[in-house]
Amino acid sequence: MGQTEVAIVGSGFAGLCMGIKLRQAGCEDFVILEKADELGGTWRDNTYPGCACDIPSYLYSFSFEQNPRWTRMFAPWDEILAYLRHCAEKYGIADKIRYGAEVTEAAFDETTGRWTVTVNGDETLDAQALVTGVGNLHQPKFPDLAGLDTFAGTTFHSSQWDHDHDLTGRRVAVIGTGASAIQFVPRIAEQVAHLDLFQRTAPWITQKPDRAIGPLERGLHARFPAGQRAIRNVIYWGLEGRGLGFTGSPKLMKGLELQARRHLGKQVKDPVLRARLTPDYQIGCKRILLSNDYYPALSRDNVDVVTTGISRITPTGITTGDGVEHPCDTIVLGTGFEVSGNLTRIGILGKDGVDLADSWKQNGIGAHLGMTVAGYPNLFLLVGPNTALGHSSMVFMIEAQVRYVMQALDLLRRRGATYVEVREEAQQQFVGSIQEELGATVWQSGCDSWYLDAQGRNSTIWPEFTVSYWRKTRRLDPADFVLVH
Repeated sequence: MGQTEVAIVGSGFAGLCMGIKLRQAGCEDFVILEKADELGGTWRDNTYPGCACDIPSYLYSFSFEQNPRWTRMFAPWDEILAYLRHCAEKYGIADKIRYGAEVTEAAFDETTGRWTVTVNGDETLDAQALVTGVGNLHQPKFPDLAGLDTFAGTTFHSSQWDHDHDLTGRRVAVIGTGASAIQFVPRIAEQVAHLDLFQRTAPWITQKPDRAIGPLERGLHARFPAGQRAIRNVIYWGLEGRGLGFTGSPKLMKGLELQARRHLGKQVKDPVLRARLTPDYQIGCKRILLSNDYYPALSRDNVDVVTTGISRITPTGITTGDGVEHPCDTIVLGTGFEVSGNLTRIGILGKDGVDLADSWKQNGIGAHLGMTVAGYPNLFLLVGPNTALGHSSMVFMIEAQVRYVMQALDLLRRRGATYVEVREEAQQQFVGSIQEELGATVWQSGCDSWYLDAQGRNSTIWPEFTVSYWRKTRRLDPADFVLVH
């Protein structure tokens, strides 16, 4: 495959933003490695009925490329995918994407100061810098349920939706009640003969302030982008205000909890069902979900919410701990994604051949500003540890990270260095301060969420306002790094 200055892994928001900024800076020597046959990341893979963003669409775009074509306040997946294709074409990076190129390993060579990137198990690419943009919501998480492989019907994960399998008139079991399930359950409940929803933990759900954005409004946005930017800014600061409850005292979440309880009470009149759907943990500890049609769907006569734990899957259905078998011909897994292990599915070998997965297993998952790791020179993680959000748009965080990585690459060029590596003490100080902050937040209030890694440590969420991350990453401090010539 030859040589390149920068190898980028993934063609979602992160990978595309990195490519765009490299080209704008005059760097043409880069390649975007994409394992699939199309760009888009999360928004390419997730095509289930009702799939949409849960961040207002005005904020779910690059700041340098607003989208006047959104048709709803919360954009559906196909519009987001179309937007990403538009960005790749407009900014001239579509030809930089190599499809069908799955990165299976990347190894740093201290002698040359470069990365050897292995693609599809046998091809290699020599790169000065490696930038990963693989995203959090990427690897489907499959539940460990006895007998799942014996089920005689059709089974699929929500992120691998089987559109050829018609659900009309079928008995369907849905396992999981997370962000994906609350979007597709209302859509399929109208089709199926019967739906059993297996709920382990009830999610907190608030009203979704969604509405259509009509042709006139879209036309105004196209003609007067400053007006759209003003709306974007109002939404941004509104979400930052909501973040106060997450980043400050959990007591500040009481108002939001009251809204959620009122929403549940208004939409579910049956007291037995309402009790099943009432969470028993601090609001915000898990991801807060938005929906106007989930609760009404669960109130339908052909839908049952099952809260007894699953004991095993049989060829004809699902048996719960009370001995009851729930017959079904289709099982849909709404069980989310492997978040904490998403970065280590690729073998990333740093100095002395140490695998990043082993290093994190021993020392805990962490990176300086969520992007750089001591012992792994010229490696930059986009959407890395502790940079995900519970209250605002990840696109904002991605832009801040890409700007920081561009400064690191510029530092390399200006100093004529072979590689740049974050100092161990800078990384430890940052990770330590973040973990200390997290200890007092709502995310550490006792529930088991996908924010937590195998050791029970929150290695996912950024515990401050997004504007504070912007400030911390606005200017790279050369003192945090070692430059090797």
